[in-house]
Amino acid sequence: MNLKGKKLLLGVTGSISAYKSALLVRLLVKEGAEVQVVMTESATEFITPLTLSTLSKRPVFTSFTNGQNGEWNNHVELGLWADAIVIAPATAKTLSKLSSGLADDLLTAIYLSARCPVFFAPAMDVDMYKHPSTLHNIKTLSSYGNILIAAEYGELASGLVGEGRLAEPEAIIYQLQKHFAHSVFAKGRRVLITAGPTIEPIDPVRFISNHSSGKMGYALAHAFAMAGAQVTLISGPTNLKIQDSSIQVFRVETAREMLNVTEEHFEQNELIIFSAAVADYTPAHVATQKIKKQGLNMSLELTKTIDIARTLGKMKREDQLVIGFALETENELEHAADKLDGKNLDYIVVNSLNDTGAGFAHDTNKISVIDKEKKISHFPLKSKDAVAQDILGIVLNRWRII
Repeated sequence: MNLKGKKLLLGVTGSISAYKSALLVRLLVKEGAEVQVVMTESATEFITPLTLSTLSKRPVFTSFTNGQNGEWNNHVELGLWADAIVIAPATAKTLSKLSSGLADDLLTAIYLSARCPVFFAPAMDVDMYKHPSTLHNIKTLSSYGNILIAAEYGELASGLVGEGRLAEPEAIIYQLQKHFAHSVFAKGRRVLITAGPTIEPIDPVRFISNHSSGKMGYALAHAFAMAGAQVTLISGPTNLKIQDSSIQVFRVETAREMLNVTEEHFEQNELIIFSAAVADYTPAHVATQKIKKQGLNMSLELTKTIDIARTLGKMKREDQLVIGFALETENELEHAADKLDGKNLDYIVVNSLNDTGAGFAHDTNKISVIDKEKKISHFPLKSKDAVAQDILGIVLNRWRII
């Protein structure tokens, strides 16, 4: 979900971290948002209005009147114009004024006039951030329905290390995207997703695996979390990171471990998506010591792993939706349709290694989705984030009618 067309009012207050506002404005504009910057007088000591005006392509407001022509910057109109207000950085002084309703400058007056959601991202030194008065103000603001974007842990301008760093611009944008992506049909729904490869050990230093990056499963986890679902992600080994702290993540390695953890959480979820690339075979015997290189050939006995989707598909209730993935190289739709029936799936997502840009290790994917009635929906090549939105859309449409 992008921010295209959203009207965002960015409040910048007097913190050394105001320099991050330049990047935040640039990224918001890149997302397609209309950005109106309002600065406090002290904020102009850290970054110039000219910088933020150039990046936002709008004049920056710093007071109730325009000093050049005396025009009134109407705080009521600005508050009603915005789809959301973001105050970043929000200093201890600003938090105090907002929580007590003290409207002694343009930004605080806009806040009191606004009817839209208000996000606030504190930034200050660790002891200021942890002070009881600051914590009280944050709690008070949150109790009014405002949305906290918590300060991060790290090195501070004072040289101390702790909580108080302004959240990175990318994190702020993610929170905005999540807010606007919420769906009443997804809110509170419990979703279980498997992702990534599994690795099957041969000895302490070698294993069997595949080229899965986990990108598709992680994109799905973020898409459903942004829509408001409670997401549990069971991930094989991958270098990917989770942006959303609301996503519960379980790390596994082998097919057996993935089966055990997925089975443990299967019953309490309404939607299960099997997007992991689980190894089909595992070594029959795992050596306890590194196998020494001997001769020209080596034989390895393999045994079949348990098919997780097929096994757990038998446990599916009427009120659950189950989606599987199939990566094929020939007769793709025919083979996928067989898996749809054999694994008791509601939908199967098919991609082919014959399609350029689809499958493992790519940032893009090209899918077809088959439902229980064998109706096939084809989608063009697009980013995996966009593919995740397509799959989310299919599920939301289903939830609308059941």
